[in-house]
Amino acid sequence: MATLAPSLTRARRLVIKIGSALLVGPDGLNADWLRGLCDDVADWRRRGSDIVLVSSGSIALGRRVLDLPPGALPLEQAQAAAAVGQIRLARAYEEALAPHGVKTAQILLTLEDSADRRRYLNSRATLQTLLGLGVVPIVNENDTVATDEIRYGDNDRLAAQIAVTCGADQLLLLSDVDGLYTANPKTDPDARHLPVIERLTPEIEAMGGDPVSGLSKGGMKTKLMAARTAIAGGCAMAIAEGSVMRPLSAVADGARSSWFLPEGDPHAARKRWIAAMKPKGTLIVDDGAAQALRSGKSLLPAGVRAVSGDFGRGDPVAISGPSGETLGQGMTRYTATEARLIAGHRSAEIETILGYPGRAALIHRDDMAL
Repeated sequence: MATLAPSLTRARRLVIKIGSALLVGPDGLNADWLRGLCDDVADWRRRGSDIVLVSSGSIALGRRVLDLPPGALPLEQAQAAAAVGQIRLARAYEEALAPHGVKTAQILLTLEDSADRRRYLNSRATLQTLLGLGVVPIVNENDTVATDEIRYGDNDRLAAQIAVTCGADQLLLLSDVDGLYTANPKTDPDARHLPVIERLTPEIEAMGGDPVSGLSKGGMKTKLMAARTAIAGGCAMAIAEGSVMRPLSAVADGARSSWFLPEGDPHAARKRWIAAMKPKGTLIVDDGAAQALRSGKSLLPAGVRAVSGDFGRGDPVAISGPSGETLGQGMTRYTATEARLIAGHRSAEIETILGYPGRAALIHRDDMAL
């Protein structure tokens, strides 16, 4: 019996990656296509799905405004084009979603932002807050400051990292291909389309190809790299051809696509990741806090009796009960110095003690594995 693909209409939190070739054509922004996409986004939000858009297109838009020549651009010209195009890209999404009453926000990231644990936590907190407020974040690589050392290099992998960061259960890569084939279908008539990939094996990864579009950077190889990140984080990922006017509706209605099945669910995957970290310190909590943690609550400063170790914000720390028993571990929102100062105090006292406002929880329940 064939394994069924996930249903796009049942996505709780959906990240959608939009390739440059879909958004920007020879005459500039594909405004009609963008409106169709945003009509879909609004429909999915009405169904109760959180939506994050990871959109290419800023350099392609900006280079037209600056009248830069076709082909590869020097880094400084590419960054200048991104700076000009990013304004237009964000405005285009804002104007296309505004008639639906949907608010948008712009988030610019680099690979360094997800590699650094503190920046990762800040990005995650911002995304979670925006989604909680009903906003659709528009994410792109921060091309104006990114160098080769801190670049994702393509928005496929950025989208996968965003999906894991925000706990998405589905990731949809809209591109100029309709999925994964056993070989390049343009050159091999015997190439077979793979609708569902249950495991990302070395044989599957060997099927990656090269980019086929003049505007897109990411080929199938980068999409398979994105799939590995997404499924390890408990997120199902689909590759679909996105040039139709309502691409989400098309995929939901059965348009050809390739789905990569996740390894568990996002919540469980994140807990496994946290549990596997090496703690840099220990928080000893009282009986009341231990009971609260077991019932699914966050760890507040008031329940902490002692702090040991030298750790920074975002570092993993062990959590021990009053008798020394190990309860679990989590990613702290405060440094060791700050934690010692606020331990035993109510969250309302944090600003008075530290001299600046802080987060109510020392470790949030989403950043904890018991």
